[in-house]
Amino acid sequence: MTFSSTLREEVKTRLQHTNFDLIVIGGGITGAGIALDASKRGMKVALVEMQDFASGTSSRSTKLVHGGLRYLKQFEVKMVAEVGKEREIVYENGPHVTTPEWMLLPLHQGGTFGKFSTSIGLKIYDYLAGVKKSERRSMLSVSDTLSKEPLVKKDGLKGGGYYVEYRTDDARLTIEVMKEAVAHGATVMNYMKSARFLYGDKKVIGIEAEDLITKELLEIKGSKVVNAAGPWVDEVRGKDYSRNNKKLRLTKGVHIVIDQSKFPLRQAVYFDTPDGRMVFAIPRDGKAYVGTTDTFYDKEKAKPYMTDEDREYILNSIHYMFPEVKVTKEDVESSWAGIRPLIYEEGKDPSEISRRDEIWEGESGLITIAGGKLTGYRKMGETVVDLVVKRLEETAKKKFPKSTTKNMPISGGHVGGSKGFPRFVEQKAKEAVQHGLTIEQGSTLARMYGSNVDQLFKLAQAYSVTDHTSRIPATLYAQVIYSIQEEMTATPVDFFIRRTGALFFDIAWVRKWKDEVVELMNHLLKWTPEQKAKYVEELEKEIEFAVVPQA
Repeated sequence: MTFSSTLREEVKTRLQHTNFDLIVIGGGITGAGIALDASKRGMKVALVEMQDFASGTSSRSTKLVHGGLRYLKQFEVKMVAEVGKEREIVYENGPHVTTPEWMLLPLHQGGTFGKFSTSIGLKIYDYLAGVKKSERRSMLSVSDTLSKEPLVKKDGLKGGGYYVEYRTDDARLTIEVMKEAVAHGATVMNYMKSARFLYGDKKVIGIEAEDLITKELLEIKGSKVVNAAGPWVDEVRGKDYSRNNKKLRLTKGVHIVIDQSKFPLRQAVYFDTPDGRMVFAIPRDGKAYVGTTDTFYDKEKAKPYMTDEDREYILNSIHYMFPEVKVTKEDVESSWAGIRPLIYEEGKDPSEISRRDEIWEGESGLITIAGGKLTGYRKMGETVVDLVVKRLEETAKKKFPKSTTKNMPISGGHVGGSKGFPRFVEQKAKEAVQHGLTIEQGSTLARMYGSNVDQLFKLAQAYSVTDHTSRIPATLYAQVIYSIQEEMTATPVDFFIRRTGALFFDIAWVRKWKDEVVELMNHLLKWTPEQKAKYVEELEKEIEFAVVPQA
């Protein structure tokens, strides 16, 4: 059954006629993690997201599940220890969306990191993060550093540090966590905005929400409400009568994407810039992406884009650390910008503000979580739900078990953990041939969708044996249909950014197939002419703004 307007109506009916234990506002990684933890404990959970799932910060990060090595310099020891340990948990629970990435930290004369302090720092990092023996850091000589990445600046090079981080598809990680929450009974809806709070005896007992597609208003009742709206946390809190003096300070981070034919990066590198900031350069699927900037931001939160200054800063950073690389602004194929919802600290620069999370509880009973890192989503979810459980025990006399998400695969992650994943991919690649696909196509789909890949195979096979006039490939057809049926895709931008990441990492492929995808989605979702025109315009703007800097 496709995710049609009919199914959307069924979800809205459940939202209106269920007395929920918990309502979550916000469908990024934090909200998804809360919904999963709560639903796994047996709570009746509702989640609403005013845009698409993961459309804010959770699809616009550096796409790393990392422990934050640089935060040791700020003495954020507890945060480094906690998120460091979470890296491997995130990896084991979803190896199809997370993979180890060895990171090179070049050390130069006069740089931010000295050789001795880096050796000690990385050793402490390994200890705090509980890094397994095979992934512990090593210190490299000059020649070893250059053998790992010959493009690194040779002038003043003293050696390097070598340690493991984890690369992820942040949007797909969020979607898979959300799908696992749904599998455990959560009721979730995108393009559903929390408009105002409902009260009883001055306590929040639900929300009035607006379906932004149909403009319909509906009431959703729940014992507890959690505000996990990321950059919009303050706007949501502003609708409640009770608030404290805490507030967010938003910063913007930009990344650019360059083809490896222009920037032949073969090793992920974490390097310092002349102004003392740290930047990542990471190879991915034939591209190299580099970022991030870190500037205060007070403009439109839903649509942050790269500016001329952002692009120039990153290009200058590349020229500084990789002087043999002569990339120019014409070589930037795509970009993305994300907003970090940090907790305001007087007098601190953007890169100095702590990335730790905080939980606030208002007199109305509204629980708000702000700050935090992608890596720590599962632990943040556990902490928030622990508080919800405590309050439900006090007010509703309901009892729920402790969190069990630590060793629980997310959707698509039922592949035998990280050790079993390579064998799983190999097996599924062979099975793909039985469905009319090549081994390479099967391997690509298995790596992307994990244990859900059989559904993609069946859709591709059904398309291949059906008479049709479309030139769309069977694998793309399967991805579009699956994303609509199983992942609540509503617009082409949802598909090309959050479901595939293609607009960032293969924009030429998006340009090639966008018209066919639009027509297929229009056929399945039965848009009105006005909706189709709006969605096409949105997609064209995203393609343009990924390349052309905005003021």
